[in-house]
Amino acid sequence: AMKESGTTEWLANHLLSVGGGLSGYGLLLMFYMATSLLTEILSNNASVVLMIPIAVEVASSLGLNPYAFMIAVTFAASNSYMTPIGYQTNTMVYGPGGYRFLDFTRVGAPLTFLLTILTPLLIIWLYGLTPIG
Repeated sequence: AMKESGTTEWLANHLLSVGGGLSGYGLLLMFYMATSLLTEILSNNASVVLMIPIAVEVASSLGLNPYAFMIAVTFAASNSYMTPIGYQTNTMVYGPGGYRFLDFTRVGAPLTFLLTILTPLLIIWLYGLTPIG
């Protein structure tokens, strides 16, 4: 629906205007961060469904490897450690474990930060940013 309505292209163009001067790593990092934040309030599946079309559009328009961007988005969608509502298992242990909301943030924020820096670097190392073929 987003592609048919033109929303994907509009968002991709807007993101390109905001992050146009970024390197390939910078753009990959931007999508990773955006998806990581989104997955803290939405389900992993919803985050992926929203972000993949935009990431592919941006990557394709810049001649970058869209698979690297798809992998970054899917990994980031599973990077939901900062809130108890970010993932179903977090919610399940939240009450019975006697945790407070900020307990998740205190432990999850450093882990999220570390993975946000390292994962895009590893994706570039393993898959590259230039299109395959």
